[in-house]
Amino acid sequence: MEIILDCERMKYKYTGLFEYCYQLSHALLTTKASDDHLVIYTQKQNLEYFAEGTSIKPQRTLHKYIFPKIDTKIDIWHATHQTSRYLPPANRHAKIVITFHDLNFLYEEKSELKRKCYLKKHQINIDRADHIVAISEYTKQDILKHLKVNVPISVIYNGCNTEKFPRHNTPVYQPQKEFLFALGTNNAKKNFHVLPCLIKNTNLELIIAGTEDSAYVKKIKREATSFGVEDRVKIIGPISKEDKYWYYKNCQAFLFPSIAEGFGIPVIEAMQFGKPTFLSTTTSLPEIGGDCAYYFENFEPEHMQEIFKSGMKDFALTRPEQSIINHASQFNWNNSARAYWEVYRSLMH
Repeated sequence: MEIILDCERMKYKYTGLFEYCYQLSHALLTTKASDDHLVIYTQKQNLEYFAEGTSIKPQRTLHKYIFPKIDTKIDIWHATHQTSRYLPPANRHAKIVITFHDLNFLYEEKSELKRKCYLKKHQINIDRADHIVAISEYTKQDILKHLKVNVPISVIYNGCNTEKFPRHNTPVYQPQKEFLFALGTNNAKKNFHVLPCLIKNTNLELIIAGTEDSAYVKKIKREATSFGVEDRVKIIGPISKEDKYWYYKNCQAFLFPSIAEGFGIPVIEAMQFGKPTFLSTTTSLPEIGGDCAYYFENFEPEHMQEIFKSGMKDFALTRPEQSIINHASQFNWNNSARAYWEVYRSLMH
């Protein structure tokens, strides 16, 4: 088979979409059969992320309007994001696989007109697809509820592969106290502004890492001030893989109160370290965290403080680290890649 994997979204560094494209592409290259050929479609500046000899088709913005020249027959074009504008024309006769990550826009503060517009864009791509992949059962059910699907739809969970840097001891910010850790794009969907209440009346720091929305960061800081913990809430921006490893390894607990999540890779990353993980009950998170996480039923400070206190007490008493690590091990990129190869082959019959 001749497969083209659309990794255009690798242009967004320090995001889940970058990590998804990066990890899946490498796993597909590792697990492919000898007679399969995989081409990575991405920007030239991303060549550094691939071994010499990897087949790369450079992506250009112009390709939204003029499909790139490709010398070989394409069997499968896999768009790794549901709104991709880089799809082959009908006359190429390529089968199209599209991965859907979420329909989070349905739950954001957007007008009904905008929601309808976004749904229309998604429907256009669904109508061109030969197979849809959702990254969680929650996302699949959301798609079936809000869009018309007349092709097969599968659930393939994301994998998780946190690189280890055991000798790294110089993070960009060195905590002065024991600390809680949160990681993700600092915007309203991640809901990080509800977290400062958890360190009130404690000696803990709260470290929040990830790409920043400046307006939302101000909201987090206002909440920290309202609880009198502004000096112990550290918003440190995007971090390296080395620093991410250090913070996961050394935190007391991982916090992820997201209200719009198709999967939530940071949850599994933290669980790979056997850490107590505190999540919201919204969207896909209960599906991903399972019985190995603690859950905020709502975001009232008193409730969150009680869940955190009781969760940390339970963790100390039961010592479930190995069970948490075992749970996280189910989410393996090679397993994900093998499931995608099954989808590709099903389209060749």
